[in-house]
Amino acid sequence: MANLHFHYGTMGCSKSALLIINAYNQNKNGNKTEIIKPKIDNRFSENKVNSRVGISSDATVLSSLQKWSPSPETKMVLIDEIQFFKPEDIDVLVHIADTKPIIIMCYGLMVDSNEHIFPASRRLIEVGAKLHRMESTCQIPGCMHLATHHLRFDSAGNVIREGAQISVGDSNYKSVCRQHFNMLYHGIGNDSKGSR
Repeated sequence: MANLHFHYGTMGCSKSALLIINAYNQNKNGNKTEIIKPKIDNRFSENKVNSRVGISSDATVLSSLQKWSPSPETKMVLIDEIQFFKPEDIDVLVHIADTKPIIIMCYGLMVDSNEHIFPASRRLIEVGAKLHRMESTCQIPGCMHLATHHLRFDSAGNVIREGAQISVGDSNYKSVCRQHFNMLYHGIGNDSKGSR
């Protein structure tokens, strides 16, 4: 089994739920786990990973992984919202995965709402993390195509096309398919023949 994994998908595809379930199952089997989340992610609580389906788990909150190391008994480290860390933090995880008998499971977003890859997510690809795409459907009513993109909206419902890459919270986001992203973000492909 690979020691470094990246579970990625759009918002609402149950990444955090899978993390919590994986940690529960490992602990039940006697394998000590550590759950980490970035300090910037304070949407639902300061020190827990929370899923929209109603489950949660305690987490260690860190702004950086540079001075962190897992405890000697740990068998698996699970990291939520990995895209909020820095590329050099991914290098710390690589070193741990390559030198210790520990499995590292990262969960997060691949791209932001402007179709740009998050730097930490890019670094996971560059270092050869095993990729696991988690799927969900487009949140535009009536569309059942694969959600691959995010759209960010302001309070008036207008698409936001610039600004900071990191914006915590999901009340002004929608996970959408490529066709609806191109229609609403770029204003192209408004016919029914657009790619999905």
